[in-house]
Amino acid sequence: MSEFLEAVMVISFGVSWPLSIRKSWVSRTARGKSLIFMVLIFFGYISGILSKITALVIDGKPITYVFAFYVLNAVMVAIDIVLYFRNKKLDAIAAGQEL
Repeated sequence: MSEFLEAVMVISFGVSWPLSIRKSWVSRTARGKSLIFMVLIFFGYISGILSKITALVIDGKPITYVFAFYVLNAVMVAIDIVLYFRNKKLDAIAAGQEL
């Protein structure tokens, strides 16, 4: 049951990332985005991934399907972080500044 609830939590968070990526891509601005927030979320997903790998190596517990959602979510957050930097540059260009 705990694995199921963990999957529900990770999937629920994961649903929001494609929406965030789309907003970042379409809006072409970094305004309203928090790099610190995204980095902390990314760190959390990496910790979850390492937790599953550690459980496999040390405890011999098999890696379950939840692992795939941690990886997928981490990739989506990484994409949003890359878009943040792209949009930050576009914001600077729009303001007539160079980075």
